Amino acid sequence: MRERIKLTRHRISGVVPGSIAEEVGIEAGDLLVAIDGRPVRDIIDFIEWTSVDTVSITIKKRDGQEWIIDIEKEPDDDFGIIFEQPLLDRQRSCSNRCIFCFIDQLPKGMRPTLYCKDDDWRLSFLMGNYITLTNLTQRDIKRIVDRHISPLHVSVHTTDPELRHRMMGNRRAGEIMSLLKTFEKANISVHCQIVLCRNWNDGAQLERTLADLWDLRAVVKSVAVVPVGLTKYREGLTYLLDFDSISAARVLEQIERWQDKCRKEGDTAFVFAADEFYILAGRGIPPYEDYEDFPQLENGVGLMARFIREFDEAIDDYRKLRYDGKEIKEISVATGVSAYPAIRAMMDRVREVMGIPVNAYAISNHFFGEKVTVAGLITGQDIISQLKDKELGSWLLIPNIMLRKGEDVFLDDVTLDELSLSLGVPVVPVPIDGREFLEVISRIAGCR
Repeated sequence: MRERIKLTRHRISGVVPGSIAEEVGIEAGDLLVAIDGRPVRDIIDFIEWTSVDTVSITIKKRDGQEWIIDIEKEPDDDFGIIFEQPLLDRQRSCSNRCIFCFIDQLPKGMRPTLYCKDDDWRLSFLMGNYITLTNLTQRDIKRIVDRHISPLHVSVHTTDPELRHRMMGNRRAGEIMSLLKTFEKANISVHCQIVLCRNWNDGAQLERTLADLWDLRAVVKSVAVVPVGLTKYREGLTYLLDFDSISAARVLEQIERWQDKCRKEGDTAFVFAADEFYILAGRGIPPYEDYEDFPQLENGVGLMARFIREFDEAIDDYRKLRYDGKEIKEISVATGVSAYPAIRAMMDRVREVMGIPVNAYAISNHFFGEKVTVAGLITGQDIISQLKDKELGSWLLIPNIMLRKGEDVFLDDVTLDELSLSLGVPVVPVPIDGREFLEVISRIAGCR
């Protein structure tokens, strides 16, 4: 029986200047009614049905007129339509009660969007968000399989059904292997993550999980193992141990044994440890080549290796440029505790090669607790309190991952302008890209 789709009209909030949408007369306030006469369920329908060279779009104008617009274009051309609801549907929220959930560890009174727990398979496909699969309906699974929605990014944590149930507080959590095998039959590629909790899913349980996922290597393309993030706001939550140098080293030994096995059997490392494990264990970050095509970069896996390689390759290009000492007094860089040793070493090389005086500062995370050491969770108020009495020179550089994506605001709602005003220096967010990092330093220093 053919599935009935509810007729929904999707409000357009804007169009990109110079886009196809603007050219054909689509405007903010218009409603998308149909594509090729078919009602549009969500963004997946919209993307698939418009990725062709000829398409007919039905639009209802603000004055009530209904337009049917026939468009010829290249299949990859973007329409330039901005929808009021980006997914053209309600975003799916998480139905789990995970013992390690970071959002449950946030203090009260923060921006409402920070408490949103998304678990939407469409965002997994479109943006690489990790999903748990516990809220998939049979209709969702059929759409994923029939339309070959691939790759997906899945938070596995453990393949032991009972343990996954206990860790995630959801009776459907134990279905993980059945779902992954369904994706295997349909050739749906999957990237997996394991949030590792001491005395829960590590040790023998991690061994079982990696073995199960390796058996599915035809579709499981990579696995990231990341340490659980624990803030100081865990009152009333399940007691969890953080990783120390000894336990982190033990995890790395286990992962490296698996990497050796996987390289011998499948010509891939397959499983990768987050940079934090190497820092916790007091070990150097593995070489760039060990991360293959960096499949788990968004999980903090190989981020420092790539950054260091980009920096090393670019620094020689700047040897001929010298700072004349006239433009600025000095430059400062603020980063998280984890990245500080590497950033400081890089800044020493900048001073040596380019003659630019650069200071590096490690910002401790007082807001979430000092166990949180990554740069992406540093707040504006922590930067202000720890740098307000420092001699910062003429500029302060920060990694752009400290800011909310697409905005100039930190997790605690301190804005970039407020930070600059409080510290008395311009603050420049810089991408996590070694070459671009050097380019920004060179530019603001006025190198010739």
